[in-house]
Amino acid sequence: MIWWYKGRRLTTVVLPGLLAFTLLAAVAHGESVALPGLITSGGNLLFLMHLTPLIVTGTLAHSLTQGLPEAEDLTVRPIRRYDVVLTLCTVAVAASAAAAIGALADSSTAYEAARNTLFLTGLMLLAGAVHPQAATVAPVAWVFVAAFVGYRDFHRPWPWAVTLHPADYAPTFFFCLAVFLCGLIALHRTRRRPAS
Repeated sequence: MIWWYKGRRLTTVVLPGLLAFTLLAAVAHGESVALPGLITSGGNLLFLMHLTPLIVTGTLAHSLTQGLPEAEDLTVRPIRRYDVVLTLCTVAVAASAAAAIGALADSSTAYEAARNTLFLTGLMLLAGAVHPQAATVAPVAWVFVAAFVGYRDFHRPWPWAVTLHPADYAPTFFFCLAVFLCGLIALHRTRRRPAS
């Protein structure tokens, strides 16, 4: 397990990623930028908290592709199970940190970041099961496509743009949780080749 721990770079990649996520969530929970709408006449709001889950997905995507291919090919240890636990713990810490910031700062966007971390991590894992290089691209593409074409009009997102939905909308939370669980199943069943 020690070589898995070192191979996945938990202290040099995952931990700093979680710290960066928490710091950015604490500082930018109310900040937003106006983007031009591509299918609406008005602008679209992109809260910086919509971008913070990308720190978690990028960190996990990088960590899960690290390792020692020779050792993982020959080992009888449950590497996939370790990876699932790593992903589950990382997302739990990030979502808990964002929810705590939401409670302390009374920020709905911080709660949205907690929920969106579930969805975007699940999307990253599902995309990675299809093609390893898609793991990093899929969440980033989703966030920016939703930001530019995810609104019917100002403050009214389309049903598919789940990362833009209000934090207190329960169906979106359960959908994001379902995507995350599907991603964990895909991670457990998919053989990932560590970068050599």
